[in-house]
Amino acid sequence: MHKLKVGVIGCGSIARYRHLAEYQAHENVEIIAVCDVVQERALEMAEKFGAAAYTDYQELLKNDEVEAVSICTPNALHAPMSITALRSGKHVLCEKPMATSLVEAEAMIEAAKVNKKKLMIAHNQRFVPSHDKAHELIQSGDLGKIYSFKTSFGHGGPEGWSIDGADSWFFDKKQAFIGAMGDLGVHKTDLMRFLLNEEFTEVAAFIETNAKQNTDIDDNAVFILKTENGIIGTLAASWSYGAKEDNSTIIYGEKGIMRLEDDPDHSLIIHYTNGQTVKENLGGIQTNEEGGQEDSGVITRFVTSILSDTVPPVNGDEGMKSLKVILGALDSNKTKKIITL
Repeated sequence: MHKLKVGVIGCGSIARYRHLAEYQAHENVEIIAVCDVVQERALEMAEKFGAAAYTDYQELLKNDEVEAVSICTPNALHAPMSITALRSGKHVLCEKPMATSLVEAEAMIEAAKVNKKKLMIAHNQRFVPSHDKAHELIQSGDLGKIYSFKTSFGHGGPEGWSIDGADSWFFDKKQAFIGAMGDLGVHKTDLMRFLLNEEFTEVAAFIETNAKQNTDIDDNAVFILKTENGIIGTLAASWSYGAKEDNSTIIYGEKGIMRLEDDPDHSLIIHYTNGQTVKENLGGIQTNEEGGQEDSGVITRFVTSILSDTVPPVNGDEGMKSLKVILGALDSNKTKKIITL
C-alpha cells in the first residue's frame, strides 16, 4: 500500500495532540514535513516525528514529495493557507472554523475543485461513537419525529489548552476572528446538522465577552436555532465552564429523549415514552482534559478519502454550511434580529 506523505503546518496543541499523533499512528502515512513560525517548535516536532522543519509554509509547499497537509494555524490563516496549498497540488485537512467569511470558504471550495484535490474540515464531533450511533437511530425513526434539542460545548478556555496559554492567538481578534463560537460553537452547528440531517434556516443569538479579561473576543454565546422542518433548539458555546467541560447534547423526540455525552458512565442514554431506558457506553469523546485525546477519526477518514479517491465526509461544502450558522449568529447579535440563513 502506498504511504501518503504528509506535512503539518502549525505545531501548536491541536497539531501535537491530534494531527501529528494520529498521522504517526496511521500505517499508511509518513510525516515528512512540519512548519511553524516559531522555529524551536518546528525543530522539536521535526525531531520527534523524523520530518523536515520549516518556518515558512510556502517553502514546505514547494516540497514536491508532500502530498497532503494539515492546516493547524490561527483561524484567520485557514483560508489563505488552504487555498495556497490546494493550488500547490496538495490535499488539505483544515482545522475549524474553515474560514472567516463565506467568500473565503467558497474560494477554498473552488480551489479544491479546480485543482482536483481533497478538502476536508476537521469537524471530529460527527465521528464520536455516541454521535454516530445517535445519527443512525434518529435516521431510522427510533425517536419518531424530532421536536427540539439543546447542545452545549464549554470548558475553561484555551489558556489551559493552547501552547501559548493566556497569550494565545485565540484571544487576539485579528488572528482568531471569533472566540468560543469558532473554537467550540461551530463544532456543535456541524454536529446538529449531521444528527438531524437537516439544515438550519434561522438563527438568533446573544454573544458576550463576560468571562475573560483583556480581550474583545466572544467567550459566551447562546443561539436559538430552527431547521427547515421546524425543529427548534438551543446551542451554547463557552469558555467559562471552568469546573468541568460540558460537551452534551439532548434531543427531544416523539418516542423518547436521547442524552449524549451527558453522563460520566454512559455516552448514550435514551428514555423512551413507553417507560423503557437504554444506556450504552460507546467509548469517550475527545476532550482537552488529561488523557482525553483518543483517536478522533478525522485523520483516518481524510487519509481514506485520498487513498480511495472518495469524497471526504466533511468536505468544503459541509464545512461552509456549518460556518454559515456561526456567521448568522454574529449578524443576529449585532442587529438584534432573527437571521434567515
